[in-house]
Order: sequence, then structure tokens, then C-alpha cells
Amino acid sequence: MSRIIKVARMQLINKWTFIGIPLVILASSFLFTVAIWYLVRRGGGEGILYGGGAQAPMWYFLALGIQALTLTFPFAMAMSVSRRSFYLGTLALFSACALILAVFYYLMGLVEVATGGWGVDGRFFALQWIAENNWLTQILFYFVLMILLFMVGFFAATLYMRWRTTGVLVFTIGLGLALLGAVALITLTETWPQVGRWLAAWTAAGVTAAGAGLAVVLAGSSYLTLRKATV
Repeated sequence: MSRIIKVARMQLINKWTFIGIPLVILASSFLFTVAIWYLVRRGGGEGILYGGGAQAPMWYFLALGIQALTLTFPFAMAMSVSRRSFYLGTLALFSACALILAVFYYLMGLVEVATGGWGVDGRFFALQWIAENNWLTQILFYFVLMILLFMVGFFAATLYMRWRTTGVLVFTIGLGLALLGAVALITLTETWPQVGRWLAAWTAAGVTAAGAGLAVVLAGSSYLTLRKATV
């Protein structure tokens, strides 16, 4: 456990990258969105105003997943840190960061509702599809989404560290062909209406469960790939 904690502390050497930038992204996105809302109201806009800027720092987690490996893995190997300790310490750190941010999103959603959408009936944190669920589902939804994005970036980085550019290209092309095949199958069987209804039936809890399953698969795949990665 001490080695895992040391890896987490090593990742936090550059606090600006892992803490400062996500906060700046969130604050900037929020302020820009609220400013636009006020302009819309001054212009006579009616109804509930929605903004998707809350997802901006979540996508940054994908970049963090890449940086967490490519920037510190060579240094960790030079310090004789085992791949297992590096993996567990990195994952533990970002799980903690994701949980803190998920709780923050939930609390800000409560403030947003209490203030009447910041005085303009806006929805930045308390998006209805998510906010209509209980507190645990909301927090887990944000937590799983951020962990999933982080694992996507981390897995991509492990592919590069293990098989370099060739491995990333082969995987990306294979994934593209699989998606193209799925689209072609749905189109040829004329089942787009059924697919649309299936997607519309998804709830926040269902998306959370599916995202958690995919994150676990990516986490396992990343570890197996990292075990043979070289610097």
C-alpha cells in the first residue's frame, strides 16, 4: 500500500496538470454558459435553458489517462517502481479525483435547483435526465463516466507503450471496421427504428452499469498490456 500511495504522490508532482487545469476548464465553461444564458434572457428567450459545458472537464480525463502513462511511466520504471504498483497507484489517484468531482457535481446540482437555475432557469449541473434520479445514482453516473474516459485514454497509451504507433493504428482501424460493420448490419436489416427505441429506453442507472462494465474491461486490458510495456 505504501508503494501505491507513493505512485499517487508521484503523479501529483505536477498538480496544475491534474488538479488546476480541470478546475479552470470547469469554471470557464460554467461562467461562459451563464453569461450566454443571461444574454438569451435579455433577448427575450423563454423556457428552460440547457448547457452541456459540465462535460468539458470530463473529456479532459481522457487526456489525463494518456498523460498519466506517457509522462510518468518512464520515470517510474527508472525508479524501480513495479508495473503493478504504478498501475494501482495511478488508478487509485484518479478514482479519488473522479469521486470528488462527482460529489461536487451533485452538490452544485442542488445549488442550481435551489437558486432557480442561477436566476435564469438554466441547467448546467442538474440536467433533468440525470437529476431526476436519487443522489447515489447521480454520483455514480458522473464517477463512472469520468473513470471510463480516463481508462479509454490510459488504454490507448498502454497500446502505444507496448506496440508503438503500429499497435495504435491496427487497433483504431479494427475498431473502425467493427463500427462500420455494425452500422452496415443495422442498415441492411432495416432495424434503425428498433435501435432508436432501444437507445431511448436507456436510463441513467443503465448507462452507469454499462459504463462500469466497459471500464472494468478496459482496466483489465490496460493492466495486461502494461505488464509487457517497455519505455
